[in-house]
Amino acid sequence: MNENLLQYWEKVKQYWNRYSRATKITFIATVVLLILTAAIISVNLSKTEYSLAFTELQPSDAAAIKGYLDTAKIPYKLSADGKSIEVPTSEVANVKLGVESQGLNKNGSLGFGAFSSSSSFGITDNEFKVKYLNAIQGELQQLINSNQAIAGSKVLISLPEEGPFLQQQAEKATASVVLQMKQGYSLDQGKIDTIYNLVSHSIKNLPVENITISDQYGQSLVSSKAGGQSSSSLVTSQSDINDKFQKDLQKNITNMLGTMFGRDKVNVSVFSTMNFDQKKSQEKLVSAPNQVDQKGLEISLQEASESYQNNGADTGGVPGTGTTDVPGYPGSSNSGKSNSEKNSKTVNYEVNRITNDIVSTPYVVKDLSINVGIEPPVKDDPTSLTAETKTAVQNALVNIVRTALADNKVTYTDDELQKKVTVLAHSFARPADLSVSKTTTYLTYAGLALAALAIGAIAGFAIRRRRKAAQQKLMDQDLNMAASKAELPTIDIENVTNDNQVRKQLETLAKKRPEEFVNLLRTWLVDE
Repeated sequence: MNENLLQYWEKVKQYWNRYSRATKITFIATVVLLILTAAIISVNLSKTEYSLAFTELQPSDAAAIKGYLDTAKIPYKLSADGKSIEVPTSEVANVKLGVESQGLNKNGSLGFGAFSSSSSFGITDNEFKVKYLNAIQGELQQLINSNQAIAGSKVLISLPEEGPFLQQQAEKATASVVLQMKQGYSLDQGKIDTIYNLVSHSIKNLPVENITISDQYGQSLVSSKAGGQSSSSLVTSQSDINDKFQKDLQKNITNMLGTMFGRDKVNVSVFSTMNFDQKKSQEKLVSAPNQVDQKGLEISLQEASESYQNNGADTGGVPGTGTTDVPGYPGSSNSGKSNSEKNSKTVNYEVNRITNDIVSTPYVVKDLSINVGIEPPVKDDPTSLTAETKTAVQNALVNIVRTALADNKVTYTDDELQKKVTVLAHSFARPADLSVSKTTTYLTYAGLALAALAIGAIAGFAIRRRRKAAQQKLMDQDLNMAASKAELPTIDIENVTNDNQVRKQLETLAKKRPEEFVNLLRTWLVDE
């Protein structure tokens, strides 16, 4: 057995010694690289991969989940702040289902589950009210924390005292909510209103006006019913409107000038400021239904007529005899006749009464400036862009500025509008230059790759050539050994009478059996 091993070892050594030093180094490096690759793959496959199962946990919930994992003997990793827990990737779903089935992740609030864990026998009214209030607050926290953008919340509710008096019954409840927002998340106005409705509908006799909600930074989140938008969301929306206006205007100007000069030869910059003050006004108008006669519709008519007639009588009394009469003035007389007539007509008309509630536009462009750079036809000659072309572009942009500022209620002169527009003639850094540099880089990498391939091909050809030379050498050695051991042909020279017969025999042997003829010549040469 040992002799066989020694023989094999000697053969391996002989085979190994046939190769050059460079070939040996290449072979050893390849084997080492394969071993390292296999080791790394084995370590990665055997290593347990952990995935995040719970995050932003309250201390009480983290402690409950940790106890569950310890009891179930499931490996886990707890973060440094104690708010996140990682478990093996294959166990994430099972752990989440197990935690939810036992109600361990309560987001720091018990809710109405507090009543199921304790007996209400012998509990006082005040203690019941405190537990009931805590349960409502806990349920609201769980509802609010279900939002993906909210990491946690704190709810404080104040319920009015119930009593027999109407004043006590008319009191409203109040609520205060503080939201812990996740990093990178924000709430739009619709989601803020949803939180207000959740709180308002969860508590009896709690109007939206009595609810206050803020984030962890103290910024108030106002309901749309109580005043519109919060300050942060309002600033964001106004900034978005301004940015959209600038982008749309920049796009329109680029399309207009790009058609004339080329899109890669025009650069447009737009800057604007806006006024977002809204104004509400009421307009009451009265107009006649009949526009031709400017009369209204008759809805009622009333006519009255009165007439009086007096036939007269003789003059009576003594003139100037009364104590209060003027001496000599004639006394009263009814000798004349009189007639009187009175007519009245009342007509009630109905007119059109129109009331318009006018709300001004949500935003007005307060100021606007446009800067345009145009590459001249001759790249390095700004004067090749004619003054007539620059003037035409300037006038077109001035008209755009004048239209955009029309609602600003400010009258601008032509000189002021001209100052808000700038047209420059300047050569641009061509994108083609960048492409050339990238192309040069790619060509450099391609040349290096081809050089590496060429070196590898030359090295492979040299190794193959050396291997063939070694194989040819072994074949020659085997042939020499076979020739020395082979039985050489004999020629009967003693019985041959002349040299011609010897020559004929040698020629025949060379034609029919050339290998034996060569071996015969070698033998003769060795003997001599």
